[in-house]
Amino acid sequence: MKYKSPTKAIITDAGFASRYLPIAKTIPKGMLPIGNRPIMQFCVEECVEAGIKHIIIVATPEGKPIYEDYFNNSVNHVRKQLIAHGNGARYSAVQEVLDFPKITVITQDPSLPYGNGSPIASARDYIQDDEAFVVLYSDDLVFGSSDVKTLVDSFNKHPDARGVVMAQEIAPTEVSRYGIFQLKNGNRLDYIVEKPEVDKAPSALASYGRYLLTPEVFDELVPKNTGLDNELWTVDAITRMATKGSVYVEKTKGRWMTTGDPKNYFTTHLQYVLDNEDYAADIRKFLKSKK
Repeated sequence: MKYKSPTKAIITDAGFASRYLPIAKTIPKGMLPIGNRPIMQFCVEECVEAGIKHIIIVATPEGKPIYEDYFNNSVNHVRKQLIAHGNGARYSAVQEVLDFPKITVITQDPSLPYGNGSPIASARDYIQDDEAFVVLYSDDLVFGSSDVKTLVDSFNKHPDARGVVMAQEIAPTEVSRYGIFQLKNGNRLDYIVEKPEVDKAPSALASYGRYLLTPEVFDELVPKNTGLDNELWTVDAITRMATKGSVYVEKTKGRWMTTGDPKNYFTTHLQYVLDNEDYAADIRKFLKSKK
């Protein structure tokens, strides 16, 4: 079956982010700031750059109203006050958020097992049987390029694709921290090895949360297919798909950084500020003074 090119994206933030407690009990991890935008907005903007028309955010029950407010609340009282004080231009950042394509916020199906595949399975009703779609883990940010666009371009180039996944070349000494790709026949996926020993890794290509999938994945993301720690894993489902058809692996054209834990979040936030904010020179000066 030939699937339609993606116009929909699923972005996941359905975990309880226990490493971020106590703040995560009130604020979803994807709403933590990078500069003056939340992590989630970077993921949405990556989708918009690739022409995605409908974004489904899978959140916790506590996070759902926060995301709905962020992407829909026009805060007109703020706009009016800004205009009254001659600062109306500052509202443009809010208007950009309001102008995003359609965003639907749902919660994870509580009947599904724990695991990073369950938020994807929870969005099944929003995906038609004949359309491919993209998936982003909001933990993962990509700077300098839209991985979603790379995924869509690759899918459109490969008529036999049942999926496309992103990879980043990492230092060989770091392979034991990530899922590592074994390729076959060029850039087709053979399998993924989770956290291999350094001397047994099949490559230095690391997997992270950027995927283009077809509805066939929903046949794999079912409770009977739980894996390590009795969890439902997306990479397990993709590996099984690769035994039945072609799944392609593409190297990112940008730079992948993670916000999955406080240390990496701080590093990612700092790198973004140093690369993009107009106060970066002051931050560099401050850091240099503390050596």
